Amino acid sequence: MATGIKDKVAVIGMGCTSFGEHWNKGPEDLMVDAFVEAIADAGIEKSQIEAAWMGNALDDINVGNSALPLAHALRLRGIPVSRVENMCATGSEALRAASYAVAAGAVDIALAVGVEKLKDTGYGGLPLRTKGLANDLWMPYGSAPGSFAQLAGAYAARHGIEKSDLKRAMAHVSWKSHQNAALNPKAHLRKPVDVETILKAPMIADPLGLFDCCGVSDGAACAIVTTPDIAKGLGIGNPVTVKAIQLCASHGWELQYGEWDGSYVANTRQAAKRAYAEAGVEAPRRDLSVTEVHDCFSITELVTMEDLNLSDEGRAPFDILDGRFDRAGAQPCQIDGGLKCFGHPVGASGLRMAYEVYTQLLGRAGDRQRGTVDLGLVHNLGGAPFNSIAAVSILGRLQ
Repeated sequence: MATGIKDKVAVIGMGCTSFGEHWNKGPEDLMVDAFVEAIADAGIEKSQIEAAWMGNALDDINVGNSALPLAHALRLRGIPVSRVENMCATGSEALRAASYAVAAGAVDIALAVGVEKLKDTGYGGLPLRTKGLANDLWMPYGSAPGSFAQLAGAYAARHGIEKSDLKRAMAHVSWKSHQNAALNPKAHLRKPVDVETILKAPMIADPLGLFDCCGVSDGAACAIVTTPDIAKGLGIGNPVTVKAIQLCASHGWELQYGEWDGSYVANTRQAAKRAYAEAGVEAPRRDLSVTEVHDCFSITELVTMEDLNLSDEGRAPFDILDGRFDRAGAQPCQIDGGLKCFGHPVGASGLRMAYEVYTQLLGRAGDRQRGTVDLGLVHNLGGAPFNSIAAVSILGRLQ
């Protein structure tokens, strides 16, 4: 019977570039920058890495459809290097592949890298696809803001939330991320924004205004993983370990428009349920110190609080306005600024979020450090609420 990977994989080094507009760098430069930080953190030689995975979601932008850019950029001589893609969960997918390889005993030390360079496209959102690719077939006339605006409408209808109340709770989500990002030198947007400015911003897809939507950016992040025993041999007595990594993908149920009312994301609930079981988390509101969730839109973060069982159904707007998820609240969310202020270089985001949890666990977060952190959760959501891939990872310390 499967027992999961809890405490079978240690994270011994992580790196993350600043996210933003890197006009003078290519994706290879970004991967090198993240890797240099990670391998210095791990204290190993590059030759000790036995396998690597590169997460990159938009293969037609800059890197092509293989892992060769990673192998070339880092000069990874003679080892297996693979490219993975799973929409906005791509970074978490790369970490999952590297962690599973170590947990299975296939390799001793593995590398996961996530990278994306989107500002070169000259487009404000994600690059437009051409007809014929799967994304267009599923929603030929749709858009990301439009899809998540429907989530907001369905959530308000199900729980009887007034539009003005929901709008103010969403504004608090964005306000919180901007406040937090002001303390993070690696964030793209570091300017605090007041709530009234957020509420009065131009509408993008009703009820989502400009500050309810994350932008895109350039960036890379990476992780080096091994076994806890090897970590101890390297002098890391109490390493950060992987407690759980779970994914759940839509299989068509939501698109039947029958049972599902569109007010939540079923895949997040399934992935969280399995991740909590794998990690032994019985009471997530008590056990999780910090969370990094996929705030592509402010309504996504709001609904995710309930999907992760961090708020009761219909209560997330009130918990948010009460400050429960603020940096000084009972259970901080996006303590680094989130997608809202880092932007969303798709393939890199999952590992960037894990980097923040790793940093918090080690007490290295400086001005934004949240005291003692025992367990942290990372959530990614790829696609749209009606056709998505959710990833939930939990990191903690071995002891």
